[in-house]
Amino acid sequence: MGCKTKVQQIKRKNSEQWYLNFPAQVAQAMDFSRGEVVEWHVEDRATMALKRMEPPSVLKKKRRTVSSKSSKK
Repeated sequence: MGCKTKVQQIKRKNSEQWYLNFPAQVAQAMDFSRGEVVEWHVEDRATMALKRMEPPSVLKKKRRTVSSKSSKK
């Protein structure tokens, strides 16, 4: 799954901050919790990895339901 997002920057008089927001679909798929602590790892200039400090015991997998269509002639 790929989701695009923009990098935001806020410049203040004595500092600057950068923001990367997760699309809701990504946060839900990863089962993130509010206030959860994560850590960024820079692998190279094109790749960053996000590591959970305390991953959930089991990721919830959603079963896809196959809709069966019965055709009557």
